[in-house]
Amino acid sequence: MANMSPRAPASVEFRKVTKRYGEVVAVDDVSFAVEAGTLATLLGPSGCGKTTTLRMIAGLELPSEGRVLIGGADVSRLAAAERDVSMVFQSYALFPHMTVLENVAYGPSVAGASKAEATRLARDKLALLGLGGYDERWPSELSGGQQQRVAVARALVLEPRVLLFDEPLSNLDAKLRRRLREDIRDLQRRLGLTVVYVTHDQQEALAVSDKIVVMSNAKIAQEGSPRALYEAPVSRFVADFIGDANLVEIEIVAREGELARIALGETTLALGHRGHGLGPAILAIRPEALTLEPGDGGAGLAGKVLKAAYLGTHMEYVVATSVGELFVIDRRVIRTLAPGTAVRAQFAGHGLALVPRGGNGET
Repeated sequence: MANMSPRAPASVEFRKVTKRYGEVVAVDDVSFAVEAGTLATLLGPSGCGKTTTLRMIAGLELPSEGRVLIGGADVSRLAAAERDVSMVFQSYALFPHMTVLENVAYGPSVAGASKAEATRLARDKLALLGLGGYDERWPSELSGGQQQRVAVARALVLEPRVLLFDEPLSNLDAKLRRRLREDIRDLQRRLGLTVVYVTHDQQEALAVSDKIVVMSNAKIAQEGSPRALYEAPVSRFVADFIGDANLVEIEIVAREGELARIALGETTLALGHRGHGLGPAILAIRPEALTLEPGDGGAGLAGKVLKAAYLGTHMEYVVATSVGELFVIDRRVIRTLAPGTAVRAQFAGHGLALVPRGGNGET
């Protein structure tokens, strides 16, 4: 594997950044920080502002208000070429009339490196990405995954202080997406890169990130570690967007220390109140937090299996209960519960969280 000595990675910070296009507010008073040497993901549905935010880091868009800092320096008004930032685009954006080597060597050549030095740098990065020996191939002769690796090599060859990815895996099939996201994460860790990564794929974000910034309607809905967002969402939007969640209306009937006692259909549960007082609330129930036992008796919610699907590694069920239909993931694939089976839905000690009853935005 080739040696690399990139410049020190830089932190990224947004301070009360707003971006307007005429009357349209694409990013609204956004503040967050990405520590140097970490991978942060901007996650959200289409139109939430995540790509505009990424483009403001790159210098392809300038903020209407607020400040963008890279390595502690204000770059809000600097052009893209002055920022020590490289970007990997969804479309790969390879030059079709150039070979793989020429594509990767193009950046150093434009920056003033000699042909020999640009070639050496390009070969180093191609070897790093497992593309040694592909120098003379044309982009059209490569698979989608190989083209994506060339695009990453072309971004790395400039030794950026921040590396940006805009939906880098959306054009690939599921198995290749999984392998390449692992490769990107491994590369980021080995080289200590600062990476900001945009995706709408929740599983992708959970798999690669040190930190996730969830965006909704041009604002930040929540930010934190993948585990924090999955296990402790602060709004029903985040609970519903990060993975699957059953959102059920419940009543908090008592508080005892840090615990809330809640009424859920014919059963009661105790879990952390997270600052909620007595009265109506929403319980987010992850599909894997439920187990199904056949029969009418026992603890839990009485229900009936409506749908059952075998997915190889697990079963997926839809169960009718007194609190509504619940989506359940069951790893016990040997046992199948047929539609019409009477069951009791029982709760595991994880995957349950109270969230505000408010709509689809922030807390």
